[in-house]
Amino acid sequence: MKQFLEGEAATVAAGEKLGAIAAPGSVWFLEGDLGAGKTTFCRGFLRAFGHSGAVKSPTYTLVEPYELARGLIYHFDLYRLGDPEELEYMGIRDYFSDNSICLIEWPQRGVGVLPVPDIRVRIETSGAGRSLQLTSATARGEQMIKRVQAD
Repeated sequence: MKQFLEGEAATVAAGEKLGAIAAPGSVWFLEGDLGAGKTTFCRGFLRAFGHSGAVKSPTYTLVEPYELARGLIYHFDLYRLGDPEELEYMGIRDYFSDNSICLIEWPQRGVGVLPVPDIRVRIETSGAGRSLQLTSATARGEQMIKRVQAD
């Protein structure tokens, strides 16, 4: 599934729409260049769960937890990760459960340690806006994409 997003508001809206169909236990990889809109997308995703505060990229802390009425979301930013092994030291596997959703920016920095994502979200700048592409890697991911296409 691919769509064009005209500006920041459209990126937030796309994140909110996808957050609304996100299944508990799902893993989302957020891919794209620096400044492409991954954190902006996360802001909308978290809005779907009732979060109204600021959303900053956890570049230095690696993970920002959000305990919300609809569930627990972990927002990871692996941009500054030196080695995927560092994820093992922080207990990365404990974050992935049937009760949480994990949003992971810069997942390529965690290759070999991270689980297979349910959905890959690729965001790229495109003219005055952004292009967003969703691909699924699991049956759960395929079901979520079907739900969003049905809306």
